[in-house]
Amino acid sequence: MRLQINGRPREVEVAGHEFLLDVLRDGLGLTGSKECCVEGECGACTVLVAGRNVNSCLVLAAEVEGAEITTIEGLGRDGLHPLQAAFLDHAAAQCGFCIPGQLMSACALLDRNPRPTIEQVREAMAGNLCRCASYEQITHAVMDAAAGTAGG
Repeated sequence: MRLQINGRPREVEVAGHEFLLDVLRDGLGLTGSKECCVEGECGACTVLVAGRNVNSCLVLAAEVEGAEITTIEGLGRDGLHPLQAAFLDHAAAQCGFCIPGQLMSACALLDRNPRPTIEQVREAMAGNLCRCASYEQITHAVMDAAAGTAGG
């Protein structure tokens, strides 16, 4: 199967029952997306498919053939992405386990709404759980990235 991953064409052998998360982690060695609940409840495995955030543990790999897929590994290809800088500025990453999924959901939000309200950020991020309870830091980081004040 052919996939577009982080701007590069990739080929990987995929069984019809394999989920995108398994293909990314086991087939392509892209381990930034985390396997956690495997039920679409936590958001740790969030990636972008054609710019839309999805739980990769719920998407059959065959469903995304040819689609542009962006993983956390592709977010800061040319240095830190403004969201990554904002998460650092706000100490939003404590244990770090949920952060790849948090960043990908925040990226999808800012791509479709570059100037969200705080309520819109909270709503967009609601599908991503953080066991360290860094929700306020994450919310403020996303707001700063939207305002263009991150990393400064």
